Amino acid sequence: MSNTKHAEVHGVPWEESYGYVQAIKSGDTIYLSGQVSHEGEGIVAPAPVNEDGTVTDFTNMGTQMRQCYANAEKLLQRFGASLDDVVDEVLYVVDADAGDAAAGPARKEAYGRPDPQVASTMIGTPRLAFPELLVEIKFIARV
Repeated sequence: MSNTKHAEVHGVPWEESYGYVQAIKSGDTIYLSGQVSHEGEGIVAPAPVNEDGTVTDFTNMGTQMRQCYANAEKLLQRFGASLDDVVDEVLYVVDADAGDAAAGPARKEAYGRPDPQVASTMIGTPRLAFPELLVEIKFIARV
């Protein structure tokens, strides 16, 4: 039995340089690579960093989260799906306190309900792909 795969990309340079797709559908499941706060090639609400590349302010966490959800929604739409089809998400944050404070409001806004019906895990990490990133969100959806 063959399992046809359908892949999608955003068209940003790091997809080719790293060698991956943003989303892939296999059967009735859509797997999204970690979505970051970008619009085109630019980072949305980049965190300020010092000369060592260390984040100095986590205030933009909520704005970056909202952009991650917006990017995920765009990808899901290409498969005829939406955030309503998400069953699991993993949030990678560079500051757990800021991530925890931003996640509730951002998630409720993204999913359009006060009690998102999505399994969710938050993991603290010292750094993401670009120093200015505060959050990256990975999704699994079923259609």
